[in-house]
Amino acid sequence: MNRPPPTDAKTGGASPTPARRFFRRIIVQLLRLRVWVTERGPGDLWESNFFWAGLVGFFGAIASVAFREGLRQLQLILLHYDGSLEGAASDLPWWGRLLIPAVGGLVAGMILLLGQKWETAGRSLDFMEAVVLGNGIIRVRATVVKSLSSLVTISTGGSIGREGSMVQLSSMCGSLLGRTARFTPARLRLLVACGAASGIACAYNAPFAGAFFVAEIVLGSIAMESLAPMLVATVVATVTARQFLGAEPVYHMPNFGAVPNWQLIAHALLGVFAGLLAPLFLLLLRGGEALFKRGHLPVFLKLGLGGLVVGVISIWKPEVWGNGYGVVESVLNGDWTWVALLTILVLKVLATVATTGSGAVGGVFTPTLFCGAIIGSLYGEILRALLPDSHITPGSFAVVGMGCFLAATTRAPIMAILIMFEMTLNYATVMPLMLACVSAFYVARSLNVDSVYSRQLHGGRSQSEPPLFLLHVRDLMKKEPFCVTETAGFEQIAGALASHTFKHLYVVDANRRFLGAIALQDLKPFLQDKDLPQVVIALDLMRDDIPVLTGDSSLKESLEIFGRHDGERLPVVDNPKDRRLIGALAKTDVLLTLAHGVGAAEDAGSSGA
Repeated sequence: MNRPPPTDAKTGGASPTPARRFFRRIIVQLLRLRVWVTERGPGDLWESNFFWAGLVGFFGAIASVAFREGLRQLQLILLHYDGSLEGAASDLPWWGRLLIPAVGGLVAGMILLLGQKWETAGRSLDFMEAVVLGNGIIRVRATVVKSLSSLVTISTGGSIGREGSMVQLSSMCGSLLGRTARFTPARLRLLVACGAASGIACAYNAPFAGAFFVAEIVLGSIAMESLAPMLVATVVATVTARQFLGAEPVYHMPNFGAVPNWQLIAHALLGVFAGLLAPLFLLLLRGGEALFKRGHLPVFLKLGLGGLVVGVISIWKPEVWGNGYGVVESVLNGDWTWVALLTILVLKVLATVATTGSGAVGGVFTPTLFCGAIIGSLYGEILRALLPDSHITPGSFAVVGMGCFLAATTRAPIMAILIMFEMTLNYATVMPLMLACVSAFYVARSLNVDSVYSRQLHGGRSQSEPPLFLLHVRDLMKKEPFCVTETAGFEQIAGALASHTFKHLYVVDANRRFLGAIALQDLKPFLQDKDLPQVVIALDLMRDDIPVLTGDSSLKESLEIFGRHDGERLPVVDNPKDRRLIGALAKTDVLLTLAHGVGAAEDAGSSGA
């Protein structure tokens, strides 16, 4: 056969050196391991997402635990108290309750102001924008700055949840891992979603709810292409976090027993009530933001003013400090009067509006649970007054109120049901919770289509973004994929397949014209010999029947070809005549894009896989 000699034949016919023989043996062993794993289990690009999802879950849990420990240590330093924030506020004199949130707001604002000067690469996306609108890149500097600001705000009494920063930090871990591995934006967005799910799972000890939070709210789809990796991430994150934080449920409550059948109707009506109040709560949050923006104050003065409002309210009611966890525990296990419940509800909403409206970094998820608990308990107190002989327990209505108010504000009823069960581990409330969440969801959606997260999800979407059916292969492909020339020797081919995850290695000529591909399984006969073949080159091993795509091919065409090809990637050429290799399209990227309709596909080619 007339063909060129191998390009890696550097020894000129002489015996290879001991170091080179050792290197060849390592390559062969690695390649044998890859072939063995591929033959006995799934080893393509899609299944590797589970490994990366687990890795994101682990690092996301470490970041979340570190943030919680940072909060505890900062609270000890500033307040000399290791319990709930409302307990710390109760031990302070009136002037301490007034000044500490205000000073904390000023310091948190100064951190954000200095961070804006430090971060010069443009606006940083939060995890929702990175998944839905962006290319999956979350900037480390901006996330660290926001987390430090959040630490100060929360530890000094800001009425906001810690889950926001935990989710952002976990998402940053996913983005950082994906960028380090040079993933395409579609897979990078998936890892960011896995990080977000891990953060929620760690914040509430709720692996199921963490995955469904991202699936329902962020992705808007419960497609297995994304849900399965997120479940892997949340399980790993929860197991890791429990090693540090324990496995106890978030909220402890007495056993209320089975809910009588007639009370199911009452719980469904509670859902209607929560659905009516949820749009008002969202309107107040938006109004607070608008009010602070109207003042055109520097960011540190806005946060300081928001902290001052919380401080003034806490002079009368120190329970408005923090995320309200201690108050919710008390409502679930105690017996509050309707006057006390109504008072704390109004004041807590005002404190939350002031904190979030000022621009403080944090989450509104836990304050929403607080409001739901008070609304449910207040509803139960009213029912008990109207039906004194019915043995109604307001605490059971408080649990259901948390879930249905959450469903009404987030527009995610499945997530709300799951998270309440995981946070309380009380099965008796599941059926009334289901009815109430569904009722709240439909009532709230009929009054206002927006959710508490609508701005992050849709506020920055480009109006000119192409619909999915207009996307082409060039929008999703990875540019300049790894390949070898037709004269590459066996050692170079084996090394490439041993060190990469793909199962087909592309072969090109000197002008980068696509000639074919070498399948991983085709090397198996050559791995049984003690001495590597010295005369085999890529031209001898490659298959020339590999289907190709052009950059102008549609995603529909690519799926049809993937259906006839067992590989996880397809080569992309400039045109059918010249066949110059310009990229590679991964099946996972197509499936994720079609499943969720995520944006920024035009940036896909700018990131390596």
